[in-house]
Amino acid sequence: MTYSSLSAQKNKRSFLDPRVKIVLVLLLAIFVMGGVGGARMKDISFVLSIIPFVLLFIEQQWKKFFHVSIMLVIGYSCLLAMPYLPGILKPVALMCGYIFTRLVVTAAMGEYVIATTSVSEFIAAMEKIHMPRAIIVPMSVMFRMFPTIATEWKSICRAMNMREIHIGAVGIGKILEYQLIPMISSSVRIGEELSAAALIRGLGSPIKRTNICQIGFRIQDWFLLFVSLSVICFWVLCSLGVII
Repeated sequence: MTYSSLSAQKNKRSFLDPRVKIVLVLLLAIFVMGGVGGARMKDISFVLSIIPFVLLFIEQQWKKFFHVSIMLVIGYSCLLAMPYLPGILKPVALMCGYIFTRLVVTAAMGEYVIATTSVSEFIAAMEKIHMPRAIIVPMSVMFRMFPTIATEWKSICRAMNMREIHIGAVGIGKILEYQLIPMISSSVRIGEELSAAALIRGLGSPIKRTNICQIGFRIQDWFLLFVSLSVICFWVLCSLGVII
């Protein structure tokens, strides 16, 4: 059977173009996590909050989908229960509610981008919009660094479990020491290795690289871009007082 790299790239292609994913991350960071627009944008922010869940469901990222869904349910439960709680617990419920309903949604969109975008796709998308190399190289290293660090953290936790190191045995201070010190040293090493790998692959070369990744706007990309532009236009008109 003949192997076709171009065919393989088409089969692996994500539901959205990487450029649209970045636009959605910025949109959620501004209007959902940042709360820009206040009460006028409240309903729109709620609709934007649904987008990461729909995308995770479409891409069949079931584990992330259920984790984020549970956190969102907890967040809204805290906000709904806040008026009925004792005075001392109301600030705690409010803080947890806002963290889970705003920060977690934006983090879910970031997780979706990292899980469904390869480094090659990201580089090809950035080159399409003529992003400077000084930005492309560090961001491409970061794209590979976050999943690698998550894997390293799981390995450290498994090693601690094998040695029966837990809070009851050594205390919380030692737990932090046994986890953070290996994690810091591993992060430094991983960053250096990924930077060297990026340079070896020619990311810092002045010569334009070729890429076989299939990127480009499709119907869903144009639709979400239209939605994003509509949200920004509505916010601008509200800020100018055109829409009251």
